[in-house]
Amino acid sequence: MAINHRPSILVVTETRVGGDRAGKIIEGLPFDSYITTDTIGYAGGLWILWRTEDVDVSPLSTTKQEIHTFIKDKIIEGLPFDSYITTDTIGYAGGLWILWRMEDVDVSPLSTTKQEIHTSIKDKFGGNQVNLNRALEFKGCLDECNMIDLGFAGPKYTWTNRRPISSLILERIDRCFANPMWRILYPEAVVTHLLRIFLDHCSVLIKLCKSSANHLNKPFRFQTMWLLHPDFPRVVQQAWAEDRALHIATSDFIDKAKKWNVEVFGNLFAKKRRVLARLNGVQKALADNPCDFLMDLENQLVSEYSLILMQEEEFWALKFRLNTATFGD
Repeated sequence: MAINHRPSILVVTETRVGGDRAGKIIEGLPFDSYITTDTIGYAGGLWILWRTEDVDVSPLSTTKQEIHTFIKDKIIEGLPFDSYITTDTIGYAGGLWILWRMEDVDVSPLSTTKQEIHTSIKDKFGGNQVNLNRALEFKGCLDECNMIDLGFAGPKYTWTNRRPISSLILERIDRCFANPMWRILYPEAVVTHLLRIFLDHCSVLIKLCKSSANHLNKPFRFQTMWLLHPDFPRVVQQAWAEDRALHIATSDFIDKAKKWNVEVFGNLFAKKRRVLARLNGVQKALADNPCDFLMDLENQLVSEYSLILMQEEEFWALKFRLNTATFGD
């Protein structure tokens, strides 16, 4: 998550880790500031981590089950806004909505919740039926406080019990809410349910604006790991076999190496993107029509993705060793 999407703010819920141990783990993550809450026995725990070059985050109130902050975006020119993250029950969350409604503040609130509260029967598959009374109470609370669900892109459900189809439960228990002022301030903001691979939960990504597309051609880079493949010398020989000018031979080698990388060696990162794309499609289909075939296919793709991650680790390790041997520490 932190590497692939480079979020300015990362929120981790149900960490079950606190104190000095939490601090040591956070030190290894690419963020330079954070707020944490204590765990409740062996459960709970909330972390907010952020990059200070992107945002200013000021804590307003913190308990073991929620964090209330004031966020100022340094990248996008816009108003600051309140942010509230909770894993608490609807009773206390309802109290906070009323508090926000009554406060006279010139900021736009944004809230993320991780609660087993549903707004319709479509938020759950399998298990006990949705409690309609609680759903209506929750929707009434949102309406009274003028808060809207930001919706989502990606798979519909954010949690699964990972059981066989006969006892499978799927639920959407992670949500993001904001008021109309926040929505007007960030009209391109989108909430995405990322792929669920090794965990029972989807990560949720909030992007305030669309990424600027870069259509420039990437420069050719020679991959030292190609030297380990027994067929690569043939590619070099073919490009330099004839007595040709240097710039012609070099251009021919680049074209042949690119083609060979895709057709023979295999582009590791392209494979990774293809597997993730297939996983995304499978998990969307599972949300609409769960069946044994799709669950088996999901497990196969997760295993394939795990193998690709191992190959990627070897790739970076090889580059590190070669760079160290060439340039030193």
